[in-house]
Amino acid sequence: MLQPPPIVLSFSANDSSGGAGIQADTLTLASKGCHSLPVITAVTVQNTVGVDDVMALDSRWVEEQARAVLDDMSVHAFKIGMLGSVENIVAIAKIVSEYPDIPVVLDPILSSGRGDELVNEDMITAICNSLVPQTTIITPNSIEARRLVRNREEDSDEQDLGKCSKEILNMGCKYVLVTGTHENTHQVENILYADSGIVRSDIWKRLIGSYHGSGCTLASAIAANLANGMPVSEGVYEAQEYTWQTLKNGFHPGVGQYLPDRLFWVRNKCNSTE
Repeated sequence: MLQPPPIVLSFSANDSSGGAGIQADTLTLASKGCHSLPVITAVTVQNTVGVDDVMALDSRWVEEQARAVLDDMSVHAFKIGMLGSVENIVAIAKIVSEYPDIPVVLDPILSSGRGDELVNEDMITAICNSLVPQTTIITPNSIEARRLVRNREEDSDEQDLGKCSKEILNMGCKYVLVTGTHENTHQVENILYADSGIVRSDIWKRLIGSYHGSGCTLASAIAANLANGMPVSEGVYEAQEYTWQTLKNGFHPGVGQYLPDRLFWVRNKCNSTE
């Protein structure tokens, strides 16, 4: 019998557009050679334009979904995305605390691409106090990084991202990857920080258009790489390369944002044989 692939347990919301959330996680993890355990935290009403409504699942359901599979299978990484409620955050924090040797990738989803609010201040406080201290790597964009420290620093909307990262590291996580897509720059710079300072800085060509689920893709790709045993720095770079390719090969099925093509390599291979 063949050895099973690395297994990643993903906590996130359902997205019926298939662009973000648990669907993005599952596609990315499969593309990266992992088996996904999708634990639903919320059900959303959304499409490529934006999020119209969110219904958080009861935290007991979230916990029981996770414990059912954790009692059955060995997990190689946790990936945490949209959470839905303070109660869900507390439940997930309790679960991951029982597996201190398993890497945790946290994508702090605070709003949609359109700007729809997906958290409140109580949820941000719970994320910072309960989840960040247990996180191997957190992957905020620049807006999210500044918002995570807003109640710790005044005027954080314009705060230096290096200072923001230091504040987040002080919450207890090991690494912070700040992505620069939302910065007003010609190219996109993504910077990986640790307590020692900048671990790596990577520059990527800025692509035209905006993408639904790019952050989910990046965080899931990092989780897949850590599950496959890659060191953090190498895993972060490879995940960025993979994500950039999904965006470069993205498609536009609706009237809103583009969707990343997480299986671009399959389509490219098929096209090359025609």
